[in-house]
Amino acid sequence: MKKIKNVGVVGAGTMGAALAQKFAQEGFNVWLADVSVQHVERGLAGIRKMLAEGVERKVFTEEQAQHVLANITGTEKLEDLKKCDLVEEAIFENFEAKCSLFITLSGIVPPDTILATNTSSFSVTELAASVSHPERFIGLHYFYHAAKNRLMEIIPGEKTAQITLDACYRFAIQSGKDPIFTKDRYGFAINRFFVPWLNEAVRLLAALNASPAAIDAVCLKTFGTGMGPFVLMNATGVPIALHAQRALEAFGPSYKPAGRLEAQVESGKIWEIASDAPALSPEVEKIVIERMLGCVFFVCSQILEEKVCSSAELNRGAKIGLRWKKGPVELMQQYGEGEVRRLVEQYANFYGEKIPAGIAAGTWKMEYVTLEKRGDRAIITLARPEDLNALNEEVVAQLDEKFSAADTDEAVKTIFITGSGKAFVAGADIRFFVRNMKSQTLDKIVAFTKYGQEVFNKIDQSPKKVVSLLNGLALGGGLELALCADVLLATPKASMAFPETGIGIYPGLGGTQRTTQRIGKGLAKYLILTGKMLTAAEAAEIGLVDAVISQEEAFDILDGKAALPKLAEVTLSGKWAAISRIYEQNSYAAIMGGEYVNGNLGSEEVVKLVSTMRRKAPVAMRIAEHLIEAAKGPASEIEQLHTIFSTSDALLGLTSIGKRVEFEGK
Repeated sequence: MKKIKNVGVVGAGTMGAALAQKFAQEGFNVWLADVSVQHVERGLAGIRKMLAEGVERKVFTEEQAQHVLANITGTEKLEDLKKCDLVEEAIFENFEAKCSLFITLSGIVPPDTILATNTSSFSVTELAASVSHPERFIGLHYFYHAAKNRLMEIIPGEKTAQITLDACYRFAIQSGKDPIFTKDRYGFAINRFFVPWLNEAVRLLAALNASPAAIDAVCLKTFGTGMGPFVLMNATGVPIALHAQRALEAFGPSYKPAGRLEAQVESGKIWEIASDAPALSPEVEKIVIERMLGCVFFVCSQILEEKVCSSAELNRGAKIGLRWKKGPVELMQQYGEGEVRRLVEQYANFYGEKIPAGIAAGTWKMEYVTLEKRGDRAIITLARPEDLNALNEEVVAQLDEKFSAADTDEAVKTIFITGSGKAFVAGADIRFFVRNMKSQTLDKIVAFTKYGQEVFNKIDQSPKKVVSLLNGLALGGGLELALCADVLLATPKASMAFPETGIGIYPGLGGTQRTTQRIGKGLAKYLILTGKMLTAAEAAEIGLVDAVISQEEAFDILDGKAALPKLAEVTLSGKWAAISRIYEQNSYAAIMGGEYVNGNLGSEEVVKLVSTMRRKAPVAMRIAEHLIEAAKGPASEIEQLHTIFSTSDALLGLTSIGKRVEFEGK
C-alpha cells in the first residue's frame, strides 16, 4: 500500500489553503499550487493569518506555527508536484476545468500518485475519465473550514482500486479527519440532504411571505443548528447553494432550484436578515417545521434506501460536518416512524415524488461499535467520534455483542480494541447520569454500571490476547475499558485521566482496582484523587501503557505487517517514585492536612497536589481511596453508587462540566 508523506494541493483559495494548513499541521510535506505567484502568495498569507490567530488564542505556540509554515512550499508550477504521493484538487466547481487539470496532472505525476478531487457535487466516476490510471483516482471531499472541520467524505469511483481506498483512509486518520464512506452519487451524503434543506427554506420564503430571520429562528429551534439556512448561505456564498442544488436536480422534482434562489443569485446580493423581524404565527410556524423536517426526512430516506452511506455515517456527517446538535437519523428516531412517515408522505405528495423505502425504522439502526477480522486478528472499533465514543447503554451493548463474537471465534487469536476520531473513549455519557439523578431513578445508573462491569470482566478474563490501542483521549470509563486488556499501546496523541473526583463521582467500572493492579496503590491513588491528565509518554513512564507507537506502526500492527512491540519492565524515575510513596504511605486527608510521611517529594510539589485535591469532591475522594485500599475487586465499586449519586456534589459536578465549582462535601 502506498504510504503518503508528500501531499500536493492545487488551488490556493479558501479551501485549498485550509487543506494545505491542516496537512502541514499533521506533519505532511505540502506543496500548494495555483496558476500564479500572486494566487499562491494570497493563499499563504491566509495561512499565516490563521496561524497567527491560533497563536494569539494559544491553540499553537509560535514555534509550532513556524513549523507548520516550514512544511508548506508554494508553487505556480504543476511540475513541482512530481514528488507528491497524493495530489488533492481544490479549484472552483467547474467540471471542464477540473477535467482539464486532471489531464495535465496525469501527464506530470508518476502513475502511482493518488489523484483526488474535492468536488462537492460532480460524479467521481465521470471525472475519472480524464485521468490516466483511473484506479488511483478518488473523491476526498472536505467541509468548511477545512483546517478545523474534522469531517471528510471518501468517495470511490467505479474504477478506484482498493489499495487507493485503503491508503486514503489511512491518510484521513493521519491528517486528523473523521472520514465517512459514501457511494458516488451527486451530492454524496451530506450535501445531498443539506443543500435541499437550504433550497426548501427559500421556497418557504416565497410561499409564505415570511422573512429570512423568522425562518432561520424556526430552523434553529427545530434542528439545533448553529446557524439558520439564510445566515449560512450568506456565510458560504448564495451562488454556491444554487450551484450545488442544480447538481442535484436530476434526482427529481423536489430538487428543482427555488426560483427565489435563482433571482437572489442574479441580483448579486446576500439575504437581508433583519434583527427585528416579526415571529411567525403558530399556524405558519407549523408549516415551516413540517416542510423542513419533511424535506430532510425525505432525502435521508432516499439516501438510506440507495445505501449511499450507513445510517451512522449519515448522522455523524451532520453532527461533525454541519455541527447539528442532533443528526437526521437521531431526529427520525425522536419523532418515531409514524410521524416520520406522515411528514415524508406529505412532502413527497406535495412534489409528486415516490415514497422512499428508507422511511422504515428498520433502516435507522446505527452501528457505534464495529468488528473487522483480518486473518487471526479481530479489530473492534468504538465508532462514535461525533460524541467522542462516549459509553452509553447502546454502545456498551454493541461492545458486548462485538467482543463476544470475536471471543468465541476460534480463528481469532488476538483482539484489538481502539477508537475512531480524536478519542479512544472519553468516558461515560454524562447526560445519562444527570437524567436519572434528576428523575431519582438511581437504580438505572446501578444497572448500567453492573452491566458495564460484566462486559469489562468478559474482556479482562478472555483467554485470548486483548490489546487496547489508545488513539486519543481515554478518560474515566474509557481508561477503565483500556485497562481490561493484556497489552496497552498508545499513539503519541493519546492522553488519559480519571476526571471523576473532579465532577463529584468516582471510577465505577473497575478503575480503582485495575489501575492498582497495573501501577500500584500509590500511583492509582494519585491519578484518581488528582485527576492528573497524562500524555502517552508519561503513561509509559509509569507503566500505565506498555508502549507508545506511531500511527503508522499502529496501522501495520492491525494489518499484521508488524508484531506487537517487546514490553520492557518499568522502573519509576525519582519524581514518580516519590509521588507513589507519598500516596502509598499516607491518606489524602493526611497529605492535605500536612500530617504526612514524605517520600522525598519536594515541598512545592506537595503544595501543588494539595491545591489540586482541594478542587475535588470530598465524598468522592473518600470513597475512591477506601475502594483502592480495600482492594476487593471491581464489584466493590457498585456498593457505593447509590451513596455517591445521591450527593449534591455529584449533581453539581455532572451539570457543570468544564466549569470551576466549589464542592461542599455532601
